Amino acid sequence: MANSYLSHTTSTPTNSDKATLSFWLKRSLLSSGRGVFAQDTDGNDKFAFILGSNDTISIFQETAGTVDINLVTNRKFRDVSAWYHIVVAYDSSQGSASDRVKLYVNGSQETSFSTSTYPSSNVDFRFNKSGIAQEIGRYEGGNYFDGYLSHVAFVDGSVVAPTVFGETDSTSGIWKFKSPSGVTWGTNGFHLKFENSGNLGLDSSGNSNTFTVNGDGRQALDTPTNVHA
Repeated sequence: MANSYLSHTTSTPTNSDKATLSFWLKRSLLSSGRGVFAQDTDGNDKFAFILGSNDTISIFQETAGTVDINLVTNRKFRDVSAWYHIVVAYDSSQGSASDRVKLYVNGSQETSFSTSTYPSSNVDFRFNKSGIAQEIGRYEGGNYFDGYLSHVAFVDGSVVAPTVFGETDSTSGIWKFKSPSGVTWGTNGFHLKFENSGNLGLDSSGNSNTFTVNGDGRQALDTPTNVHA
């Protein structure tokens, strides 16, 4: 996806305080800060999911100049041969601050962070604010993601378990892709499978929240179920 990104403008959300973002990611470039998801209204209002220059995962949100979320993992993600399944669960109605944003990788919750700022009660999730441009593949107008993405799913209005999108293989014990079913997507929900080469941003959720492809984004043979060297 180098030098390309996808974009879509949201409608009024089902619930701006609850959402789930699930996607499969394979890296091509290490040690360089890259954006995977972003919403940049202005310098004081933004959301970003970033692969940091030290290969950590960073989730950041700022509203009216106040930092709502700043989570940076201690764990580093440097395997360029494997697909990572990542889930961000957001529910700012939770009583405990650390329950308001949860990060899962390959079905397991990440709990070790070098920085851990959580949102206050009932703070809106900026990636699901009405009338904003959701971007996949960059942040702050650059810092393009270099790698592969598959089955990017967003659920507006509810928290969905990682087991809806993945499962442990009974033979190998490896976390593997699972096609989601029975999901109530909500108004801004979408599921981008990237299976249609003529329309990579096609939404398969039934909501018609299709993304516009900007730049030279292309379909690849490498997928979570068909891994290439």
